[in-house]
Amino acid sequence: MRNFIYLFIILMLVACDASKQNEHSTSGGETPKRQRPISVENGKIFTVGDRKMMYGGEDSLSHFDITNSELKDEQYHYGIGREAFPALLEPEFTTVQTADKEWHDTTRFLVAYLGDEVKAYSVPDLTRHEVVNDKLDGKPIMAAYCILADLGAIYERTYGDKELTFALTGYTYYDDEVWDGLDGFVFWDRETESTWWPLIGRAVSGSLKGVSLLEMDQANWEDTTWKTIKEKYPNAQVLISGQDFERPTEWKKYEDVSDIIQNFSVAN
Repeated sequence: MRNFIYLFIILMLVACDASKQNEHSTSGGETPKRQRPISVENGKIFTVGDRKMMYGGEDSLSHFDITNSELKDEQYHYGIGREAFPALLEPEFTTVQTADKEWHDTTRFLVAYLGDEVKAYSVPDLTRHEVVNDKLDGKPIMAAYCILADLGAIYERTYGDKELTFALTGYTYYDDEVWDGLDGFVFWDRETESTWWPLIGRAVSGSLKGVSLLEMDQANWEDTTWKTIKEKYPNAQVLISGQDFERPTEWKKYEDVSDIIQNFSVAN
């Protein structure tokens, strides 16, 4: 599985490079991003009765119900399954002193701080995980990074009295009018199985459709380098590289999310 994930990332990097080259060599033509596997053409989006489904894995119960999705079927790419990426649930950390053996001063990091706690997540590690569900000074957060759009941020995971846990659907999506038409990973949350597109900052299908991703106050996080972390945050906890975990087979579900919709929808 790990080798497959690495291969997938390499293929995406190649596709990104090809896309950039093509932008300088063609005009008005078909863009390389459309040469990526188009999900609907590969049978990854299909109907079951009156429901539109999106492939989530070999177990039919893992498929996503996207009947009410605001996204267009033909603009989804890939479809490798909901548990292919190791979106961490219980991340482990080490000290700056230990991690210094691994990272160069110029390595890019997301670092978050709250109260007396500081946590640092390298972009190379986030490229593999995409999502790290974590807690900072007791507050549920997630560090997320999409290599295709080069978009990284720290988000909150608490919606009123409910906590959401995020992972990767195995799909990317693009819109020529969003983020210069770059692909971006599509998330899902385990508690409602809604899908989210971070490039527009909200849920796009499921019971939480229209609910905002809650970016953490930027006074509490930054996109920086390993050199800065060593100088400013020598007591930071640094994400350990190479982590994986056994995917859960069941998790908490929220049947009533009316309070989330009422208080956290984009329209509000």
